[in-house]
Amino acid sequence: MKYYALQVMTREEAKYLALVRTSLQVEAPDFTNHGKFLWPRRKLTIRRRGKQKEEMASIFPGYLFYEAEDLPPQVYWALKRTSGFVRFLKNNQQIEPLAGTDKGLLLHFLSFGEVVDKSRVRFDENNRIQVLDGPMKGLEGQIVKVNRRKKRAKVRLNLYSQSFLVDFGFDFLVKKGENDSRKAK
Repeated sequence: MKYYALQVMTREEAKYLALVRTSLQVEAPDFTNHGKFLWPRRKLTIRRRGKQKEEMASIFPGYLFYEAEDLPPQVYWALKRTSGFVRFLKNNQQIEPLAGTDKGLLLHFLSFGEVVDKSRVRFDENNRIQVLDGPMKGLEGQIVKVNRRKKRAKVRLNLYSQSFLVDFGFDFLVKKGENDSRKAK
């Protein structure tokens, strides 16, 4: 399977998906089951006014992925004409499926499902983060900043030579017998 990247209006990915599905049924009825749209998202714990709640956020803000063997002209025009569409990647003249590290990164997140949960981490004696499992596993070298209080880590992701920071949530895993030095005082 090939994965094509579409850039859409940021924070309007859900709206675009709803519009493009109806557009495909009207403009290209033979191709409605041709491919599958993928929208990788992550769960974050947001604390507002002392209350915590789970929210979903896009891993690649402003990007959707179309999984198919090829991109027929009818599907191409249905995707392009839908309101909220910005461009295909690499560009509209050279539409290329994801390859190499870009495809590997997408498949890494999709291996955890379309909605990724929090990673389980622990901190070593030098206060360095060690990812035990979850979506941040394998991305330790790309972690830029860790906020222990919010239980989030900023990870630098690259897609088509564009670099951006994404927050991922994590849960602490403490070994039996380990004491937090702040609690001991």
